[in-house]
Amino acid sequence: MTPFYLHGVGVLGPGLHGWQAARRILGGEQMYRYEAPHEPKPDLLPQNERRRGPKTVRWTVAVAQEALQGTGFSAAEAAAVFTSSSGDGETMHQICESLARPGREVSPTRFHNSVHNAAAGYWSIASGSCRTSVTLCGHDASFAAGLLEAAGLVSAGEPAVLLVAYDLPYPQPLLSHRPIREPLAVAMLFSAQARHPALAQWRISLGAGAGNAAPSAVPPGLESNPAAQALPLLAAVARGRTETASITFTYGQQLEVESQACF
Repeated sequence: MTPFYLHGVGVLGPGLHGWQAARRILGGEQMYRYEAPHEPKPDLLPQNERRRGPKTVRWTVAVAQEALQGTGFSAAEAAAVFTSSSGDGETMHQICESLARPGREVSPTRFHNSVHNAAAGYWSIASGSCRTSVTLCGHDASFAAGLLEAAGLVSAGEPAVLLVAYDLPYPQPLLSHRPIREPLAVAMLFSAQARHPALAQWRISLGAGAGNAAPSAVPPGLESNPAAQALPLLAAVARGRTETASITFTYGQQLEVESQACF
């Protein structure tokens, strides 16, 4: 596939409070230490939306904003790809509780927040972006599917593409069926042409095999989070070397991602 450029990153998870902190940890400059993630309050969302919107919206908008900072790109220029294996588990839990009660009355706000593209919708409205927006789900291969879609949009001529991958834990009893223990949201901004500052040049190829997700690059507790498949790729960027990482795709395939430093 045609190479493309990584310009910005946003990260939020336990012990990974923003890209600059995560970069030092993933690059081996600093030991990882578990710290519960803070609850973001992205200023792009109006106060009422921050209050009414679900946690997934606050997390995705926060990392999307961080990925755009200092890149020279605006949200209005960037197409968006949102990908999640599990969507908004808290909202689904609340709806299931409502349906289990007499009367079975579901809040209209919770209903419209339950759709899988709710986070992308909030982002488009808050940022004023009218560019292409795609929302995907591919179970444990959701990040790989989103990355492939983002790379395809860049190759198709989009000036910039924002990829947002996220998975947050379900409440019980859904958690026992989908055991994602720790939350993580990651955003990456790509383009076909290098603008200063570009962090890395990436090239993707599709191969066969089980894949090698480089588990050492994934902090403890995040191994069960499908969005954490982004972390080995970001570790290559943080180390500033040319490296290739493999991430699990579908039907026994894997994505090979070569990362070449640009700084």
